[in-house]
Amino acid sequence: MGSTADLRPGAVIKYNNENCVVLESEHRTPGNLRAFYQVKMRNLKSGKLSENRFRSGESIDFVRVERKNYQYLYRDGNQLIFMDFENYEQFPVDVVLLGDSVQFLRENDEAQLAFEGSSIIAIDLPAHVNLKVVHTEPGVRGDTATNVLKPATLETGAIVNVPIFINEDDIIRVDTRNSSYIERIKS
Repeated sequence: MGSTADLRPGAVIKYNNENCVVLESEHRTPGNLRAFYQVKMRNLKSGKLSENRFRSGESIDFVRVERKNYQYLYRDGNQLIFMDFENYEQFPVDVVLLGDSVQFLRENDEAQLAFEGSSIIAIDLPAHVNLKVVHTEPGVRGDTATNVLKPATLETGAIVNVPIFINEDDIIRVDTRNSSYIERIKS
């Protein structure tokens, strides 16, 4: 058990019998009211965002989470097979834990798995990945005055909106958290 003073971004707490990761924590002291902590958190199971107020000094149940890097090998139905770098042990992980980010996962990529005891509670991909554009329509000449976007299919099958100057076989950097285009990579 800890208190509200221990709330930091990245900490995992037990809230309504669900594991939630703290995204933001702000201590507020309004003029004539008691101090409180405004906390924004994400449910690790459902991915839903929520905000809550905790009274200052309130006890909170923190969850001990261990994080370790693993290599993604392949997909077997609804299971993703990961391998430990140290002892080469392979184990399956439910695809539901990764959510929409699974569309950016390539074979042999690294991912960080979060464990509570011996059970996996979350999978974190790198924030940015470089992927090759497999298919996109050619851009229309003279359409550069505004930020015109077009869909592009990437090597993993994901579809991302990109600027019109992106062509097939270009390598682009994508933000895995919100599935957005960042930049074109010079090869």
